[in-house]
Amino acid sequence: MVYESPPGSVGRLLRQWRERRRMSQLTLAMEAEISSRHLSFVETGRSHPSREMVLLLAEVLDVPPRARNDLLAAAGYTPIYRESGLDAPEMAQFRRALDFILRQQEPYPAIVLDRYWNILLANEGAGRLMGLLLEPGAADRLGPNALRLICHPQALRPCIANWEATAAALIQWVHRDLLRSADAGIRRLLDELLAYPGVPRNWRTLDLDAPAAPFLAIDMQKGDRRFRFFTTLTTLGTPYDITLHELRIESFFPADEATDTALRRLNAAAVT
Repeated sequence: MVYESPPGSVGRLLRQWRERRRMSQLTLAMEAEISSRHLSFVETGRSHPSREMVLLLAEVLDVPPRARNDLLAAAGYTPIYRESGLDAPEMAQFRRALDFILRQQEPYPAIVLDRYWNILLANEGAGRLMGLLLEPGAADRLGPNALRLICHPQALRPCIANWEATAAALIQWVHRDLLRSADAGIRRLLDELLAYPGVPRNWRTLDLDAPAAPFLAIDMQKGDRRFRFFTTLTTLGTPYDITLHELRIESFFPADEATDTALRRLNAAAVT
């Protein structure tokens, strides 16, 4: 099915993605195995691309599924990637799988995040830890957003002994999210985080030389209680539903025996 779209609108979007990926017309044409003349005509609106051509160029440009839908719509074609809420009936099996993953992580914390780092699901271990570290009302004021809770001076920041290293790594992750997706919501979130008091000015730019560690070390302390974690981010790897494609599961693992013991004691106290 073909829908009407403004002339050249898909061409402008494709050009923006090509420039974002720092590719020349010639390079993109060669990788897509089409003529640079044809690509130029598509970008300027002189030639209307087929559905297959839009998907081919999107694949070569590594455009995320949500933005591929935008390209298809701009070209007048039906989007192919669905977006379902986690509470939708067709997502029941995936929701059960997520619940199982969260339960398996107990008594260690685990959370499920959307593309804006909003906490969609959390296990009891995460709830116990946040209840211990956060001041009453902090989560209500800031909302269930992992980055706000970590970066805001009135949330978890005072409890993170290595806050600058932790937050710097997360900010760079958001910069890379924005580079990959060009999502306006991610841009607004990044601007908000960078505007918080005490955030260094050099965090405002993407550092391409920053090492991408396979995990993030977080050292948390409240009073005489100290928790040393390393965390991992897991994706589901399915491109067929935008919601699932964008989900991340952050799992917290104890980095020492003392933290493991403390978490197990928290769990035991909660069930007695």
